[in-house]
Amino acid sequence: MEVIENFFLSKYSQEKLIKWFRQICIAEAISWLLLFSAMIWIREDKEGILPIIYISVMGSVHGLFFTLYLILAFPCRKIYQWDDEDSVFALLAAFFPLSTIWIDKKLAKFERE
Repeated sequence: MEVIENFFLSKYSQEKLIKWFRQICIAEAISWLLLFSAMIWIREDKEGILPIIYISVMGSVHGLFFTLYLILAFPCRKIYQWDDEDSVFALLAAFFPLSTIWIDKKLAKFERE
């Protein structure tokens, strides 16, 4: 994981990484909601081709944002000076719906108590 941290921190400024992380947190949560709507749509219209296309596209988009969130969490660990507990919590948050927004609002701050 040190390789990912060093790669991003040597290439990009902290401000840019923070901006990307905040955007990815929100995009991951929104893409989860859209993916969830696709799951509901496919349950209602089992024979239609549009729900299948929509869920395939939204699954790919959500997978992209999910992966980007996990990758950007490592350099943000150094930027925000998270301890091991905070880092594990931030990584596990990717697996729970809408929790990346909570990470963006509460954990990704410089002056935390």
